[in-house]
Amino acid sequence: MIQTLLKRLPLFLTVFIGQIVADQWTKQLATAYLKGQPAKTWLGDSIRLQYATNEGAFLSLGAQLPPQARYWVLTIGVGLLLLGLSYYALTNVKVDQLQVGSYALIASGGFSNWVDRARFEGSVVDFMNLGVGNSPYLRTGVFNVADIAILVGIGILFVQSYREEKKKKAAEAAAKAGGQQAPQS
Repeated sequence: MIQTLLKRLPLFLTVFIGQIVADQWTKQLATAYLKGQPAKTWLGDSIRLQYATNEGAFLSLGAQLPPQARYWVLTIGVGLLLLGLSYYALTNVKVDQLQVGSYALIASGGFSNWVDRARFEGSVVDFMNLGVGNSPYLRTGVFNVADIAILVGIGILFVQSYREEKKKKAAEAAAKAGGQQAPQS
């Protein structure tokens, strides 16, 4: 386990720290240049930068919970989840380097938003919004760089899982066609 940890720690920490620095820096810029200002838009309002705070999780999920419940779920619960996720990524022998980087993106995005909650009385700074023109129905919620990191990490894990499953099924089909047993993984 120690060898696995030492092998993975440089990649994990590089992604983890790099993403947190990028997220916190962009949040500082958003606070300095967007707070109290009208939204800045580009490409016919398809890209919108606007300062916002979010007391909930992704896309304000849980924002309506009572403050004490939000604290336990979004601060304590998420903190424990991030520790568990990081431990798994760093110690599980079945996790490869791409997965380590993906888990680091997820953990660092969650941790950076967790830091905001600790600094800003339970709120996270958000500032990006995408959509099709000025349609209120074809827009994302307001998000930040940490949210992007979380989604990219999850996306990579899904794509990798899909590819591995596809390879496994192809190997099983080839083994059946050749009259051999499929290799067990």
